[in-house]
Amino acid sequence: MKKFAVAAALLSAVVATPALAAEGGEGRVEVRGGLITGNGIDEGTLGVAAGYDFDLGSAAFVGGEIAGDKVLIDGANVQFSAGARAGAKVGANGKLYATGGYTFGDIDDPYVGAGYQHKLGQNIYGKVEYRHQFINNFGDFDSFVAGVGFAF
Repeated sequence: MKKFAVAAALLSAVVATPALAAEGGEGRVEVRGGLITGNGIDEGTLGVAAGYDFDLGSAAFVGGEIAGDKVLIDGANVQFSAGARAGAKVGANGKLYATGGYTFGDIDDPYVGAGYQHKLGQNIYGKVEYRHQFINNFGDFDSFVAGVGFAF
């Protein structure tokens, strides 16, 4: 039940991003893909995400994110995740961050990770992210993804 409450809270925050944009933050949507590996399994993944980052001055930010990712295994369903990230602004165009949250769907598990996001234009960004997932009964998994998104 807690995981659905977290997802609902983050979804509410993402839906409210146009109203919050005037407050000094940044909404974002992205597509991403990469590799999930662990326990003798190496599989691709494709997904989409939406989130919002709140400015904490000129050097830091915090944000929330919801996502849906498809693991490219026969019969695997879409996994959803809800999480948060916090980090430092790097130069005029970068964000270095730590992330954590919960993935739910066929497999429910918490995750922690780190990433870097870099503006490629006024509203376009690229990112790379690593996540370590703590999956009960299957062992731990690592995911490495790259994405491209639109900030507003």
